[in-house]
Amino acid sequence: MKTSIFLASENSSALRLLGNAGIAVEVMAADLDDRALEEPLEETGASPEDFALVVAQAKATEMSEQNPGLLFLGCEQVWSLDDAVLPLPADMEEARRRLLLLSGRAHTINVAVVLARDGQILWHKTDVASITMLKLDPGFIGRYMAEIGPDGLKTANLCRIDGEGIRLVETIEGDRFTAAGVPMLPLLAELRRIGAIDA
Repeated sequence: MKTSIFLASENSSALRLLGNAGIAVEVMAADLDDRALEEPLEETGASPEDFALVVAQAKATEMSEQNPGLLFLGCEQVWSLDDAVLPLPADMEEARRRLLLLSGRAHTINVAVVLARDGQILWHKTDVASITMLKLDPGFIGRYMAEIGPDGLKTANLCRIDGEGIRLVETIEGDRFTAAGVPMLPLLAELRRIGAIDA
């Protein structure tokens, strides 16, 4: 018997990837300040992977506490360059500078997924993938930014690899689903194991 799955954040990558797998999820987003969760971690020298896990856990447990009996999925992606976290660009000019910074370089996407019910974490998984960008011409960057518009500001690397951003990529090391935002195969295996989706 299938179990309804609720997404604890407005995560477009998770919605798209789960939807492509034929899994319907309903969004019930936690009203949490990601930066407030991340700031204490910065002082401890936590890894970008830790950042992703803490935020995903906080969102999933918060929403599952507020909605007893429901299964919540928390997903979080944190991008990093040389172990330094890359925040979301504030505007289109910062986004343009970000692409110039990443041009011809490898950066990392650190991903965490968490399943929680009744405020308790049932399962979690973290994974990382490395994306190396092509050497990008400034003129191309300008045209690309005009094409994707402000919607592109929702990812710190401005590169959704399951969409138009794949044109910016030279190589991907690691799981392609992780690089797109969700480690789908381990997540699907766990959802099958607990009976949330058909085996």
